[in-house]
Amino acid sequence: MHLPVAPACNIACGYCDRRSDCPNECRPGVASRLLSPREAEAALADALARDPRIRVAGVAGPGDPMAMPEAVVETFARIKARFPWLIGCLSTNGLGLPEHVDALARAGVSHVTVTVNAVRPEVGARIYDAVRWQGRELSGQEGAGFLLERQRRGIAACRARGLTVKVNTVLAPGVNDAHVEDVAREAARLGADRMNLIGLIPVPGTRLGDLPAPCPGVLAALRGRCARHLPQMRHCARCRADAAGLLDEAGCC
Repeated sequence: MHLPVAPACNIACGYCDRRSDCPNECRPGVASRLLSPREAEAALADALARDPRIRVAGVAGPGDPMAMPEAVVETFARIKARFPWLIGCLSTNGLGLPEHVDALARAGVSHVTVTVNAVRPEVGARIYDAVRWQGRELSGQEGAGFLLERQRRGIAACRARGLTVKVNTVLAPGVNDAHVEDVAREAARLGADRMNLIGLIPVPGTRLGDLPAPCPGVLAALRGRCARHLPQMRHCARCRADAAGLLDEAGCC
């Protein structure tokens, strides 16, 4: 179950639009309502009563969890205290991750996903429109390079704390498709456990909204190349920030 307790975001990606919500939209950044940590605890209790198969409680937005770390840490602490058997999972772009790894681990987070779309600033500059840090807004290669350094620090800190790390990479045709194996190689060097290469979902009105979604054959071929460096996750359903249920069941979003 994803708990939508983090509406704010600290970067702007060329493929993301968090302003809309349709029940049929199954993509990150989408949630029907926002929850406080207390409301998230209650919603999780209700979901577990209806479906005791739930084993993972995650926070993946609809913004970036580390843009508002206090609410996210409180949410996980509540979950750990009431449902200690659940796996705590966090998904982040990594910008605000390094300073909060210890607090997240104490609150019960054991699995962290970091979305790394590029490991060269010139490639990242084609994906990220802005990186916001301590009152400054960075763009271009400066912003992409700063984000990358923070991601490296965050992944290394998670591994040093014994957390399981998965790297997500959004495959944008013509932008970073020739670069994803470099991402896999760097993620492996940093100690990541797994990689999830996911195809771009073209969202109308975004800067990259006119790009085509990569076909399954292209994704399969690139996953094969990335698998030389890291085990690949192949069953991602690209869930909403408020998804609940099993990935292969209709209506899980």
